[in-house]
Amino acid sequence: MQYIKDPMAIETRSMEIIAPYLAKFQLDEQTTKVYSRIIHAAGDPDYANIIKVHPEAIAAGIAALQAGCNIFCDVEMVRTGINKRRLGEFGGQAYCLVADETVAQEAKVAGITRSMAAMRKFGTQLNGAIVAIGNAPTALFEVLKMIEEENIKPALIVGVPVGFVGAAESKELLHTTSPVPYITVLGNKGGSPIAAASVNAVMYMLGR
Repeated sequence: MQYIKDPMAIETRSMEIIAPYLAKFQLDEQTTKVYSRIIHAAGDPDYANIIKVHPEAIAAGIAALQAGCNIFCDVEMVRTGINKRRLGEFGGQAYCLVADETVAQEAKVAGITRSMAAMRKFGTQLNGAIVAIGNAPTALFEVLKMIEEENIKPALIVGVPVGFVGAAESKELLHTTSPVPYITVLGNKGGSPIAAASVNAVMYMLGR
């Protein structure tokens, strides 16, 4: 059986296969790259119908990365999927506190999820940063609450939590109310690979 073995050739061919699914959306070049990375990560062209990219999202993400911003994640799977070598070239790091013992204890005392407690722990560090949420709707709800009540202002929110309890609602709230630029996918779909792919798509637009 003949099959492609070269990694770059596999990626190039994947993007060629994805391209026709995006033709009808009339996307600009940068937004096409975000859509393509998400669809590639999901293996699902139907994502093209639910992806929402704020008009300022890509520019805001690029500017933040160029300034050396950090990326704050809701779960370790998101942090793992981010290209940390490339991020480090710009001076940034990716963080996740969901497994931190202090955060776990604070969550237990407060009666909230660890992902919520982690976002509270990050606090003002979220200002000017990229927030990447792929698993926990509660983390996204918490960040939106912090923006509204504490004047926290990330540069970009990648909010794509997956699931059936709160996921669709949290992303709809992000899409309809966020004063911060965002990348999201509506409905129940999403997940850590989608969050990481979205972040990497923006990062790969920066030449170094």
